Amino acid sequence: MTTSPSKSLETFANPNPETDYVIRIRIPEFTCLCPKTGQPDFATIYIEYIPNTECVELKSLKLYMWSFRDAGAFHEAVTNEIMRELRDLLAPRFLRITADFNVRGGIYTSVTAEHRQPDWAPALPVIFGNAAS
Repeated sequence: MTTSPSKSLETFANPNPETDYVIRIRIPEFTCLCPKTGQPDFATIYIEYIPNTECVELKSLKLYMWSFRDAGAFHEAVTNEIMRELRDLLAPRFLRITADFNVRGGIYTSVTAEHRQPDWAPALPVIFGNAAS
């Protein structure tokens, strides 16, 4: 049984690489430390991605998120670090990371970072019914 955090992320082969589909992951217990005060910051991390050839393995993702618990990081920096690590690991067609931090000093912070492959475009939305009504 693993009892310590890890920066090592693992992948598995996308079982449907011919299809654009969205994987959504919600991590409601993310913590890091404020680099100014050393006090804990709490956030929910939302990961949305359209895989290319690889998908992230969830246990390794859990241990990766745990690795931030004792690290001092500004909200903007940690969000972009997670985005870059997953982008470099997965090379997804599309990736969005949103970090929704709990209130601190009367201020809520939400940071979103995105990546999309230069040659990828999303499918047009499907609209049902009469759009004029």
